[in-house]
Amino acid sequence: MRSGVIAQKMGMMRVFTDEGNHVPVTVLRLGNCQVVGHRTKDKNGYVALQLGAGARRAGNMSKAARGSFAKVNVEPKRKVAEFRVTEDALIPVGAEITADHFVVGQFVDVCGTSIGKGFAGGMKRWNFGGLRASHGVSISHRSIGSTGGRQDPGKTFKNKKMPGHLGVDRVTTLNLKVVSTDVARGLILVEGAVPGPKSGWILVRDAVKKKLPKEAPKPGKFKSAGDAKSEAKAESKAEAKSDEAPKAEDAAAQAAAAAAQAAKAADAAAKAADQAAKAADKAAAAAKQDDKKEGA
Repeated sequence: MRSGVIAQKMGMMRVFTDEGNHVPVTVLRLGNCQVVGHRTKDKNGYVALQLGAGARRAGNMSKAARGSFAKVNVEPKRKVAEFRVTEDALIPVGAEITADHFVVGQFVDVCGTSIGKGFAGGMKRWNFGGLRASHGVSISHRSIGSTGGRQDPGKTFKNKKMPGHLGVDRVTTLNLKVVSTDVARGLILVEGAVPGPKSGWILVRDAVKKKLPKEAPKPGKFKSAGDAKSEAKAESKAEAKSDEAPKAEDAAAQAAAAAAQAAKAADAAAKAADQAAKAADKAAAAAKQDDKKEGA
């Protein structure tokens, strides 16, 4: 039995097949899903993998939680979950599970927390039929009706379906088909709807009621801790270079603009000097004419 993964629901879209049919899919993203711990039979009484996903600020965590992540040399995670596995399906601590952990065409079970609907009536919450819409009912058309018996039993039994809070429940959807995977972006496209809102955390595991394909990797598809760190460093360096390139371009553009403004200022100064020279020539000519008139 293999481990599952912790994914984040991004939303829904559709994918077109080669025949031209469109398939509604839910996009699930693996946000740096790493193994953060092991549960062994000797120490815990069962065998499981503890996974973590999503980034979290260390300052917002308790000292004990920070210590548990620091002990295994893994960055703090926002969501942590356990998956029961067999002893031959254990994955090393610190390894990052990738999207090709699941193969195209296999079936998976997804588990999430449903969207909260607040306080709801019996018709919306339990699909009751309600009372008559016309005769014999006054302002009670959506009522649930009687909730108990007469003197016997003289009470309303527990777990009676009545109005109350709807949603925010743990919901599992079985046998959803994997349409495609994108390892580079960490995306898994699953056919159909997945419980929960956008950006909600979803637990994805191999389908219990379907046979696992032979091409599915065992114990799973993952990157070791060293590979993950080297890739993260390479990505950070690439991002730094990409940030430096626009900065250099901006500096060059600013220098060119400054040079253009200096050239304009020089042209304006030259024009002003020409105008001053012309004005001086006019003044000298006027002075000569005045001298001639006085001499005459």
